[in-house]
Amino acid sequence: MKSYVFLLLILCLSCKQKLYTQTPKSPMNSEKTTDQQWKEKLTPEEYYVLRQKGTERPFSGKYNDFYEKGSYVCAACNSKIFESDNKFDGHCGWPSFDQAIKGSVEYVRDVTHGMVRTEVICANCKGHLGHVFEDGPKDTTGNRYCMNSVSMKFIPEEDAKK
Repeated sequence: MKSYVFLLLILCLSCKQKLYTQTPKSPMNSEKTTDQQWKEKLTPEEYYVLRQKGTERPFSGKYNDFYEKGSYVCAACNSKIFESDNKFDGHCGWPSFDQAIKGSVEYVRDVTHGMVRTEVICANCKGHLGHVFEDGPKDTTGNRYCMNSVSMKFIPEEDAKK
């Protein structure tokens, strides 16, 4: 009887995890893709931000003041990472969101530049997206995901339904 309960528990947990898979995973991921392949796939600016953990200049990104309905995907692997409903004006010079799609990102402690921050990376390809801070809207999550426009691509709502 205990083995049946254990198997049922494993089955339920594996099903729950599949619910959070938003888009088919791209074959481009950090384990199998070489540095040269990333350089060939990405623009120089995308490579600098996503693979070398760079940052675009504030107020220079195309999604900073952009508020159309749709989804944002990782520019490197096309995994869905943010919904437009979670975007807000963070007045920081970079696109801001109060939450990521569950399971789409991972968090890494970042101690570069003489400060402690939380880096946000794509869960699929491990590309650098930006950082998350605890100074976001208090009426929602309190988080501000400060992202680089170059690390994302926008999919309009009508295109996502096709």
